[in-house]
Amino acid sequence: MEKRKLSMFRYIFIVVLLSASFAELQAQDWPQWRGPNRDGVSKETGLNLDWTAKKPKLLWTFRDAGAGYSAPVIVGTTLYSQGAAGGKDFAFALDTRTGKLIWKQDLGPMFVMDRGNGPRGSVSVDGDKLYLVRGGGQIHCLSAADGKMIWQKDFRKDFGGNIMSGTDWGFSESPLVDGNLVICTPGGSQGSIAALDKNTGRVVWRSKGLTALGGYSSAIVAEIGGVRQYIQLTRQGVAGVAASDGKVLWTANVAGNNTAAIPTPVCRDNIVYVTSGYNAGCAALRITKKGDAFNVENLYVNKNMINHHGGVVLVGDHVYGYSDGPGWICQNLMTGEAVWRHRVSEPGKGAVLSAGGRLLCLDERTGSLTVALASPDGWKEFGRLDFPERSKVPSQDKRVWTHPVISNGKLYLRDHDLLFCFELK
Repeated sequence: MEKRKLSMFRYIFIVVLLSASFAELQAQDWPQWRGPNRDGVSKETGLNLDWTAKKPKLLWTFRDAGAGYSAPVIVGTTLYSQGAAGGKDFAFALDTRTGKLIWKQDLGPMFVMDRGNGPRGSVSVDGDKLYLVRGGGQIHCLSAADGKMIWQKDFRKDFGGNIMSGTDWGFSESPLVDGNLVICTPGGSQGSIAALDKNTGRVVWRSKGLTALGGYSSAIVAEIGGVRQYIQLTRQGVAGVAASDGKVLWTANVAGNNTAAIPTPVCRDNIVYVTSGYNAGCAALRITKKGDAFNVENLYVNKNMINHHGGVVLVGDHVYGYSDGPGWICQNLMTGEAVWRHRVSEPGKGAVLSAGGRLLCLDERTGSLTVALASPDGWKEFGRLDFPERSKVPSQDKRVWTHPVISNGKLYLRDHDLLFCFELK
């Protein structure tokens, strides 16, 4: 009998150990804008995403992130981001276990505007280097270990670039690192998109067939028809350019607008989905290749989703996000049908993140984060988390525009200088 009890104890111990190891394997770094795949979807498991029963515990608060909307990125136990204070833009690194500062690196004069000073885009981590774009249009490569500058370029001075809607809102791109290239969008007559050598900042190519002014979107990488390509949204619409030389492979005059084209495109297989605000709407495109030519088929172009800047996520066969007017939307990816709409005072307009079959919907006015079911069956809530406090950094809109992040079992929220870390296990 005692032997049987001992065997059972050993069995339970092994199961628990293996389960813990498996859960650990499901943890996930968040090394760039919108996560590992640039799609706003976390694949972590074992997270607490029912806040009606248990709300996430606040682990720490960092109060010196400065002004700006740069979302944190996380690799291992280090968080990287950008901010601005004392007349300077800066990058910084924190220990995710304690919230303590590891290093801070001044980058240059602070980008200033009444909608909020400081940087807009997120850092991209690639091995021992960081890449970032500041509001004024400077792109930097820094050492991940200590923040020291490796190289820097200026979109306007070095690349002849410029941004749509003038310079008021600032360059908001999060650069894409792909192989030996850093992909960015300075805009302008020399080519909207630029590929830089990630070690030196040297221009490898420009998209000479695409010369729109830079937008506020961040490019994604995809392989369609056996051709690796970068897909980007501009004021004229969406385009795909060859990763090898920047040649324009295809374009579609959909979902662009003359004010600010912001959301990041979404791609699954050969289907590209784009949306933007200012009444532009959305579109899904089927991209096919025949011989050396690419063909674009509009599956639909409609206004069921008019997403300003909170972005959308693709979960299963449906797109989720906030649409100006009708509110939170579930949209069929292939047909464009609005499966359901949900409009309430809270959560209102804001960014969205997906994890574990749930949506985390950020209300830009209040900073509250609501968990909802990511399902075409309808809206169902699983609790809400309020910001512990709000920033006193001045801005005209007083909005929470930094997108939420989940990494390695933790949730990160930011309101300018205040950066919060919550436990999700």
